[in-house]
Formats: sequence, structure tokens, C-alpha cells
Amino acid sequence: MRTSRFRSSRLLVAAATVLSLAALTACGSSDSNSDPNTIVVGSANFTESETIANIYAEALRVNGFDVSTSFNIGSREAYIPALKDGSITLIPDYTGNLLQYLDPTATATSSEDVLAALPAALGSELVITTPASAQDKDAVVVTKETVDKWNLKTIADLAPHSAEVKFGAPAEFQERPAGLPGLKANYGLDIAASNFVPIADGGGPTTVKALASGDVTAANIFTASASIPANNFVVLEDPKNNFPAQNVVPVLRASASSDKLAAVLDAVSAKLTTEELLALNVSVSGDSKTEPAAAAKSWIAAQGLDKPVA
Repeated sequence: MRTSRFRSSRLLVAAATVLSLAALTACGSSDSNSDPNTIVVGSANFTESETIANIYAEALRVNGFDVSTSFNIGSREAYIPALKDGSITLIPDYTGNLLQYLDPTATATSSEDVLAALPAALGSELVITTPASAQDKDAVVVTKETVDKWNLKTIADLAPHSAEVKFGAPAEFQERPAGLPGLKANYGLDIAASNFVPIADGGGPTTVKALASGDVTAANIFTASASIPANNFVVLEDPKNNFPAQNVVPVLRASASSDKLAAVLDAVSAKLTTEELLALNVSVSGDSKTEPAAAAKSWIAAQGLDKPVA
């Protein structure tokens, strides 16, 4: 699933993953590639994944594919085997976390380097199509007031104020290479242990409340979180790619891939920017609480993807 190295709160417990795998196995390993026009689109167990999966499904239907869905499968421990055994045909994922899952020794962080490393990590059973420019990645987020007070643009600009910064993030952020150690090595942002505030919700409501209230000065929140525009927060730029790129990418069972399928998914990726992904998340998770399927259908129409790809 989308989980970053710090998003432990969104990992399924082991029992849930086992149940997901058992449920998929019970359905049988019906290889969706037996008919190249029959597609099963899966999603991980969080709302953004379901929204993107609905976009893929809707675009494929428009282009004549016979599409069914299998949403909320669980983590990669459940859905990667489901891709390999043919229970599902494709699923949205995130380039950096996918690479880390497939190759824990990988060190690539930029979009280009992560993309270059993925084919070898995918092996012979899986393929990807063109990633979207949209990313939902770890970030250092501050309030607009803090930006104005200290004239901030990048994470490096926060470094001279290290002694004054209280930083909110999951506990493991203190030790992970892209957490506090990476911020210190790459930008000189040196957060003392006494100024680190462990918050276990992975950039969720408790983290948002702590940042908005001033209990913390900066926080680890994800770039496409609906809380950012809702609270007028600002994402500090990460020009050294301390946090690995997380471009949205369709992952397919290799034997089910085709030029037609890739063309449709590439057309979606071409339209899916971080700004569009953020707007989708606001629609689904914000005040309007639009259902993911309805948000996807509306987005498809707005992007002109409600007609077959040429």
C-alpha cells in the first residue's frame, strides 16, 4: 500500500493481511489474462488508492474493456501476490514505496532514479505503465504563519531555526534514513530529541491538529493530504529528494499487459498531476464526502477521458 517508511499506522495487522490473502485465494487464481479485454482492477485499503483505482476502471470501461473491481485488498503483502496469481490484473501504486518493497536495498530517491530501478525489481511477472506526475509523498509541512515569519521555501530554510522547531511525526521518523537523520544530513535541520513529538497517526488528524494549534512547528504530512489546503499549510520544497519519489503508477500482471491497456492507463497518467490528486482527495475526504466512484467518474469527464483514447 501507499505506506511510507513512516506510515506504520496504515499497515494492516498481520491477521488482516492473512485474511485478505485467504479471501483472494478462495476466489481462485482465475487468470484475468485469459481474455485480454477482461480486467480486474484492485486497490489497497485506503481511500486514495480506491479513488485512483476507480479512475482506472472507469477509463478502461470507456475504452471497451470488461472491468470488475476488487477494492480494499490490503497491503502489498496481499496485493502483489494477487497480481502474480491473476486474482487481479492491475492496481495503483507509488513508485518509491513499490521499489522499497520489491528491493529493500534500493537507494534511489529521485523520480528518474526510482523509475530506472523499478524494471529490474519488478522481475518477469509484473510490469508498470507510465507513472503520473502526481505524487503523494512524505513532506515537511508548516503553517503559512511560520513561512511568513521565517521566509521559508525549502527545508534548508528551516535549518537555521532548528533549535526553535518542534517536529511532529511517527516515532520511527527519529531513526529512519529519510527521517531526522536525512533532514540533518541533507539540509542541516537538526531536531533535538526534546523537540521531537511522536505522533502515531501517520500525518492524520492528530498530527494536523498539533500543527494547526502550534503544538508542533513542523510535521511529516503527505503532499496530497486534503488537510494541507483545508488548513492553509505549506509543503516545504525537498530539492535534494530526501524523501523518495512517490509517483502514482499502475502495476500490472505482465501476462495481462497489452498496447491497448497501456494506452488507456498512459492517458490517465498524463492527466493526473499532484494538484489533481489533491483536488480528488479534498472531494472525497473533505466536507463534501464524495464517494470515490462518483469522484472518479466526474474527474474522467472533466479530463476528457470519457471518450475512447485515439
